Parts: sequence; C-alpha cells; structure tokens
Amino acid sequence: MIRMHRSGLGSSAAAIAIALLTPPAFAQDAAPAEDAGASDSDAIVVTGTRIRRPNLESNSPITVVSDAEFRYQGATTVESVLNRLPQFTPDANENVSNGSDGTSNVNLRDLGSNRVLVLIDGQRMLPTQAIDVNFVPSSMVERVDVVTGGASAVYGSDAISGVVNFILRKNLEGIRADAQFSFYQHSNDNKSLRDLVRSSGYETAPSSVTDGEKFDVNFAAGTNFADDRGNITVYAGYRRVNPVLQGSRDYSACALDPNADRTGFVCGGSSNNEYGLFTVLADPTTGAPVTYNNTKDGAKTWVPYDSSFRYNYAPTNYMQRSDRRYTAGAFAHYELTKAAELYGSFMFMDDRTFSQAAPSALFQGEVYSINCDNPFLSAQQAGLLCGAAAGTDTSRDTFIGYRMTGEGSAPRRDDLRHTDYRFQGGVRGEIAPGISYDVSALRSVMIFNENYQNDIDPEKAKKALQVVNVNGVATCKSVIDGTDPDCVAMDVFGFGNIDPSVYDYIYAPTFTRGEQHLTVLNAGVSGELGAYGIQSPWAEQAVGFAVGLEQRTETLDFRADALAQQKGTLESQGKIKVQEVYGELELPILSDMRFAHALSINLGLRYSDYTNDSLDGTVTSYGATTYKAELDYAPSPDVRFRASYNHAIRAPNVAELFAARGLGNVQGQDPCSGPTPIASFDRCALTGVTAAQYGRIPECPAETCVTQGGGNPLLKPEEADTYTVGMILTPRAIPNLSFSLDYYNIKVDKYIGTVDPFLTINQCVQTGNPFFCDLFHRDPTTGVIFGTDGYIVATTLNTGFLKTSGIDVNASYAFDLDTLGLNEGGKLNFELVGTWLDEHKVQPLPGLGTYDCAGLFGPTCGQPTPRWRHQFRTTWQMPWSNATLSFNWRYFGSTKLSSNTDNEFLAGTPYVINSKIDAYSYFDLAGTVDVLENFTLRAGINNIFDKDPPAIVQGLLSSFGNGNTYPGVYDPLGRMLFVGLTAKF
Repeated sequence: MIRMHRSGLGSSAAAIAIALLTPPAFAQDAAPAEDAGASDSDAIVVTGTRIRRPNLESNSPITVVSDAEFRYQGATTVESVLNRLPQFTPDANENVSNGSDGTSNVNLRDLGSNRVLVLIDGQRMLPTQAIDVNFVPSSMVERVDVVTGGASAVYGSDAISGVVNFILRKNLEGIRADAQFSFYQHSNDNKSLRDLVRSSGYETAPSSVTDGEKFDVNFAAGTNFADDRGNITVYAGYRRVNPVLQGSRDYSACALDPNADRTGFVCGGSSNNEYGLFTVLADPTTGAPVTYNNTKDGAKTWVPYDSSFRYNYAPTNYMQRSDRRYTAGAFAHYELTKAAELYGSFMFMDDRTFSQAAPSALFQGEVYSINCDNPFLSAQQAGLLCGAAAGTDTSRDTFIGYRMTGEGSAPRRDDLRHTDYRFQGGVRGEIAPGISYDVSALRSVMIFNENYQNDIDPEKAKKALQVVNVNGVATCKSVIDGTDPDCVAMDVFGFGNIDPSVYDYIYAPTFTRGEQHLTVLNAGVSGELGAYGIQSPWAEQAVGFAVGLEQRTETLDFRADALAQQKGTLESQGKIKVQEVYGELELPILSDMRFAHALSINLGLRYSDYTNDSLDGTVTSYGATTYKAELDYAPSPDVRFRASYNHAIRAPNVAELFAARGLGNVQGQDPCSGPTPIASFDRCALTGVTAAQYGRIPECPAETCVTQGGGNPLLKPEEADTYTVGMILTPRAIPNLSFSLDYYNIKVDKYIGTVDPFLTINQCVQTGNPFFCDLFHRDPTTGVIFGTDGYIVATTLNTGFLKTSGIDVNASYAFDLDTLGLNEGGKLNFELVGTWLDEHKVQPLPGLGTYDCAGLFGPTCGQPTPRWRHQFRTTWQMPWSNATLSFNWRYFGSTKLSSNTDNEFLAGTPYVINSKIDAYSYFDLAGTVDVLENFTLRAGINNIFDKDPPAIVQGLLSSFGNGNTYPGVYDPLGRMLFVGLTAKF
C-alpha cells in the first residue's frame, strides 16, 4: 500500500520550473498532455478527464513517471518500475513461481490489482480478468500517469483506487533501436543461515553467484506522410529472462520453519518426503489414524513420523521464472480534413514463461488404498497396516506422502503462455469551433494456454498401488483384469525403490485454456464553449464539457481437461455487457484576480446498465451511478489547493460471478491437528472435530491446507467513496522548486472477496463465532482440512469494507552548479516521492469489528505495509556529451508481525523470530552518455551493497510470498548490473 501525488501546477512559473529540469523520473504535479495527434494541436486530453481543450490541467491527484526512470532502473518490465513507487504494493510478478498464472499486475494503494484500472493511451488495455502489464512494451513507454482515487465517472468500472495510464510513443520520425543486457551478482554470506542449512544436512548455496540474466532488444520506426498530415509508427521487441533457483541463495536454500519456542529458524519442509510417509486411517488395533514413515536406510521398516523426515522442497523452486516474450505493433493516424482524422492501432504479445516447483508426490489428503497382500510390503509393514488381515486380499485406506525424487523423476513445471491481441480504430475531428468528436471501437483478445508437467495422476497412482504377485512378478490388478494394461507396479515401501519406468506411467500433464474478449464502442463530444459565450465573466477560460455513450462487452471461456478439474481447477464462462452514458463539466469561475489566480469546479456523472450472463441459463442485471466533484483554487501563481470527491464502483467479473466450485491450496495450519493441538477440544469441536479425532488429526503438509473457491451469481458491485485534499507550492522566489502535499481517503464498501482462511481459522478458535466455524468442512474420516474431502469454504461474496488513508509528499528542486561557483558544472536535480500511511482497515464482514494493517505484515495482512516509504533520486546533468549520473535511495519502513497484535482478527501464535522486519534502504546508481553520433549508452547498478531480503518463516508468508521472503517488496536476487545502448536515426 502506499501513495503519491497530485496534478496540474497551473501557473506559468510552475511550467517553467518543470521545463528547466532534467527530464525528471517523477514529474511533480503537471501531467504532460496526451499526444493524440489531433488536427487541433492545442486541444489536449489528460488522464482523469475526457474534456479536450487548450491548456487543460488535471484536477485529480496524479504522479507522472517518465521514460527516464525506466532507463535509470534498467527496467525491462513496467511493473518493476511502478512497484518502486510508494503508491504501489507488488502483485503478480516474475519472482512468483509456484501458483503463478504467468501474468504481471499492479496494485495501487494495496487495494488489489482488480481495483485499479489499467489503460493504454486512455483506453482499456485488455479484458478485466486478463490484465497483464507484460503486454506493455517498456521501450515504447513515453510516460506513465498514475491517478489516485476513484475515476469511475470518467472511465467506468474498476477505477476505485485509481488509474494507471501508459502513454506510448505513437509519432516517431526515424528509427529507434535499443538493446540491454543485465544480470545479478550476489555473495551468499549469511553465516547463521548457511550454518543452519549445513547442520540440517542440506547443500548450501554457492558462496558467490552470477545469474538471472535478462536480454531485451527492441526496434521502432516511424514516418510522417501526406505533408505531415499522417504518421505511421511500428515496433517489435524480444525479451528473454533466465531462471534463478531458490537453492542459489542462502536465505531460500531450505524452507524455513520456527523452532519449538519460535525464537529462531529451523530448516523445515514438507511431510510429503522422499522416504515415504503413511497415515493408516484406521489402525487395526485402535481404529484411530496413526502415522508412520519409511526409514532413511531403505529398509522396509515403518517408524513413527517426526520432523526429521521433512523434505526440503526449496532448492528446485524458481525464485525468478524463465520467460520469453515477443511484442509487435503499429500506430497510425491520417487527417483527411480538420473535421475527420482517421486513427488506429494494433498491438500483439506472445509471452511464454515457466514456473518450477519441487518434484511431485503422492500427496497426503488423497485416499490411497493398499491391499494387504501387496508383495512390496514387508511383514512388519503389513502387520502395522492390516493387523490380522496381513497377507489377505483385504485393502486398507491410507494417506501417503511420498516425494518422487528417484531416477526418472523431474521437478514439476508449469508452461504458461499468453497470446494477446489489441485492435483499435476510430475517427475524430472538429465539428464546430472549439468542439470535437471522437468515435472509436476497440477489440482485445487474450488466449491463455497452460500445460502443467511432471505431476502425478492420482488415479493411476492408486492403480499402481493395488499390486499382487503373479508367478513371482509384482503385477497391477488393473493389468490382470484388463482395465489398465499399461499400469506399472509401484513400490513405495522403501526409500529409493521406485522403478524409473513407473514415472512414465504415473506422470500425466494437465491442460487448461482460456479465451477472453473485450469489445468497447465509444462515441463522445467534448470541447469548450467560449465561442458561444458560455463563460464566467470573471474567468479567462470558458466552460468545458464532455458527453458520450459507451458500450462494453466482455466474454470469458475457461476450460480444463478432466485431470485438471479432478485436481481442483475451476472452469468458468460468461458474458458481461454494460451500456453507459456519461457527462463531465469543467466550470472556471475566477481567474487573474486578487486572491483568486484561478478557481474552478469539475463535475462528472456516469450511469451504467449491466447484464451478466453465465451462458448456461443464469442472467442477472443491475444499474449503477458514479459521480465526482472536484475543486481547484489557486490564490496566487505560487500556491494551489485541490479537493476532490469520487463515488466509484467495481462490477464483479465473470469468474467471481460464475466460476464453478473447486479446491485450491492455501498457506496455513490447522490448530486442531497434531498429537498436542494448539486449540482446545471445545473449540475444535465447533469446527467439526470429534472426540475420537482430537489429537489424531494429521497436520496440513508443508503448512498447506485446502480451501473451496467458486463464483456467486448474486454478487453486486463494490462501491467506493474517495476523498483527496492537497496543496501544491511552486514559489516564484525559489525557481525550480516544487512541493506538494496530498491527503487521500478511500473506502470500499461491499468489497467482493472471500473470507480469508487464516481469519476463518483464527476467529473460530479465538471467538467460537459460528459464522466462521461453519466454514470448516472436515474430512469425515480423518478430520483433516486438506486433500479432496477436507477444506475451508472460501467462495466469493460481498463482504465488509476496505479503507485506506494517508499523505503523499512530492518535492523536486533543480539548480545550476554555476550558482555554487562551479562553472560549466552542469545541473543537479532532486526528486522525492514519499507516502505516509495512516490506516489500512478491513472489516471482513458487515457488523463485525475491523483490523488495521498499517505498519504490519503477516498471514492476514499479507505483504509488508510500512507507515513510511519513499524514493529519493538525485541526478547530475553534466555539460559534456549529454551525460547524466543518477543516484537513487529507496526506503521501505519497518513493519511488525500482525499475528503478534491483540486484535481479535489478527492475533495468533506469538513469534519472537520475525516479530519485526527492520526498515530497508537500497541504493542504486545509473548513468547515461552519448557515444559516437546517434548512440546513447546507459549502465547502472541496483542494490549497490547487495543487501539480502529478510528471511521469513514460510508459515507467515501470504500471497506473493516466495522463497522465505516477499520478492516483490524486497530485492530478492542481490545486486543487479545492466548495460544498454539506444540508437536513433
């Protein structure tokens, strides 16, 4: 979560101040106008309004990120640049592996990536559920506008926390080519963690590594034609990212668990181990579940399971996914007459990425039946499994946790491919003095293909365990009866006993495919009414307006093969159609008067009519109204005050409405599990635990329980009220100084989500609230909340509210070094972007209490949300060879563990280790210089001092945690070095 910024300096002094700066990484408040290539070159459009007229300024808080910031960071992904801004909390990114869908997203104000509207040149980028900022070619980005607060009155649904608008280069003249290479260098010198890994019998990370190479090459060309009445610009790009294994870093070389008193780390892992765990669901003597493990020496002997058998799944997991991306596109416009300019664009992306996780296993939770005359069983094992029935054809049900690590096994790999297309075309022009129109159509298509590899088919594994002796040969029963002649008998009763041919049989890939379409039709008229005398007598500018109609149609069709569905993948399909009418007024009231350099009001209104169709018989509909009011007051050219109110909505998407119900994994632990449960029997009984099960329920393997998710066709839109109040100083007495201070307050009512499983567990155990306790669905036989019959219900519903507020601080100052007596010394530019977070409250359900995650991290609060965060860049613009040298300080404040608080929704098992993450400072250095003619070289180092990320117990991580840390928040791979070259002709 975090914040930043405000728009429109307004005064000529402010404009001069900005112009004198080195192209800033972060513009202070004035957003450059979008170059629409319109015939009236003075008519412009800025992000946050649809009004088009000369000298227009945004009335909304806005931060502008220039292309210079991309160069100084050596960035090949746009989300990595935005995630450094204090407004953003990292979301899906290249450092998320297991469970990733291959996309990258942005999360403004930590309200979720689904509550920020992402645009390209003022138009929706892709279908709502297909947003992937990998689609944006970073080399073509001219700037990024980030608008804070609701903007649904202007753009429609989803703009609750704000808008991110990528403005691309569309009017090139000539050729532009760019290439960049980067890599990571890291010294693994955390002695305590290396000693821990070594003492646990695991391989330590190399003392020094160089890896994670990225190569990015881009080409663009453009030309004007027809006496400069038209332009066509084309581009193409290729990006390759090499993977990084968790085993290459000392903080992620083993899965970290807390020690017994939670004061330090131990190397933990998964109870689904390489030796083989067996839970006999009904002990032949007691009738209760009992858990054993194969011994480590390979002997066919069962001993009681303990944590020493845990499997270290970390080393083979990816910390950075491999990736290969192609992009291409074209932009064109041609002015037929002043009244008619044709324009259009085409954009394409093909992105293929692989995530990797530890080898698959016979995972606990799936019931595997073992026949008591299985020839692979030893006499001791058969006796413990079957008792007096040993040697008979009776079968016994078990949970098995056997990790496939022998010869012929392989890590699980998820092949994720996104192929996206975006077409846009329209006509615009001036239809009367000061009044223009714009009629356009947009079509975007996302095609998703997934192939999950090297995973076990549980049904085949079950057949491979039903084995009998046929003439001295262990043979599957399914071979004998002909139901599966390909079955290969599997020996899981001793370490390393599985024949390599078994993997060819039990490994079975799963395939999923999704296709989403978005069609947008828009017709609007905008302009100013000065030519018609509609103007305040005390204002220099006339009334501005925009009115229009919009229709959006979005469809989703997501399919999974039978095996994927069996493993919990949800299919979904549906169609959402919305028809809208909107209007906006800009009312200048005063200008150039004493104590009233400028005073104006902006009003906006939009009505939306939604129809949701599941395409299999379920249809729902509703209407929604959004509106805004903004005040802009400048008593003098030196100071400006802004205030705004927006009422915004987010409509439910197709999956939230119509997804089938299915099961998925979630990080957590069952407080009623293990021989000495944390929770009392009385509390556990409320979750469905019987007296016979208490103290005998197996723990969720690897701190991973199961939830049931799915859609809800009765969902209604989220509604948000957002307020901003700010002040901008651009004193003429101090040239080139700009300072802004902005307060924001965003509240989202009836937010669409699920009840967090950790919250469900915690609230049931702590308070006994029947609402939460009833969300437990325990396996009736074993009482577990994992596998196929045990889970926590977490389907979508309109819940309580989200609320966040804080203060954004922006400052910039530039001066010529000549003023210090350094003749021809160039210029220095200082840019500060910071946010103080006041609150980030959540009410899980209406009528219940709230919890505040400001300054916290943990299982419920998620990624760290510090009170203060900033980025401070100092750039020296040298007078030689157009060279620059830029130094950046990234600061991320300290956070405390949410489960150590006394809030009833957050309180959990107290921890000493990880009770606090200290403040982090990273320092980056980059430079650019012109070399030869038409060539610019850039190079830099991010995280100069190779600072490690914090090591965090795996059970305390939540969404987007990976490798014992939060890799989107903290630099996970160490020092990054990059070099790039740009050629312009």
